[in-house]
Amino acid sequence: MRDPIFSLAALTVLELSPPDMVEVAAQAGYQAVGLRLIPATPEEHHYPLASDTDLLRQTQQRLQETGLRVLDIEILRLKPNTDVRRDFSQVLEIGAELGASEVLVAGNDDDEARTADNFAALCELARPLGLHPHLEFMPWTGVKNLLQAHRIVAAARQAGHDNACLLVDAFHFNRSASRLEDLERVPPDWLRYVQLCDVAGPIPDSMEAILHEARQQRCFPSDGDIDLRALLATLPAGRPLSLEIPTESLRRQGVTPLERARQALDKARSVVIG
Repeated sequence: MRDPIFSLAALTVLELSPPDMVEVAAQAGYQAVGLRLIPATPEEHHYPLASDTDLLRQTQQRLQETGLRVLDIEILRLKPNTDVRRDFSQVLEIGAELGASEVLVAGNDDDEARTADNFAALCELARPLGLHPHLEFMPWTGVKNLLQAHRIVAAARQAGHDNACLLVDAFHFNRSASRLEDLERVPPDWLRYVQLCDVAGPIPDSMEAILHEARQQRCFPSDGDIDLRALLATLPAGRPLSLEIPTESLRRQGVTPLERARQALDKARSVVIG
């Protein structure tokens, strides 16, 4: 089987600056990276790529030197007070300047109708830039599972936004108890890339524990208990695979970002290629 495009996600090596992340991804054998232009949480260490012009220039230079591409930018959160144009215009423009084609979007709003309206507005704003917003479901957010994400993306598509997409992350698919038979009903053109990782053990009883796993304690593919081969067999073939695998315990043990990136890629290839 031919190798798909493998992209190194920011969360896997979050301590690295964007230029250093590009360098590590190139050394480890990736073809692309995902860049975090907006921090996921107020607490995380963040490199302000969207506002630091020198950092942006360094990142573009490193991309040119290595030949890597930017697959996606993240993370755009749709909240109750979100103004899509005010909050995201600059970020989308920078993403397009970096050559990204995909945008990771989270629905942090319990009002599904408002989330759907904001997602449709984001798709409209992103389309002239050649960007495809991907709504990612996560069990602790307002978009908790695959079925809910499907409804919101379907509404955007029905309104004429053909760049509206849905992101499947293996971790969230498992921890939200989403089902393969429901994934089979998602049109292939809604799924332009996939996030791949693994996780060990049953679904925890508390959302706090799930959040801890998601942000610190994922496993490399085949080191956990998700049936990744069944998941990949249900998804459209040949899609780029973003490896989002935070392993905080390894970082604390002194395992370098390069070694973690290499292990993630080697394990992913063993699952995908066999």
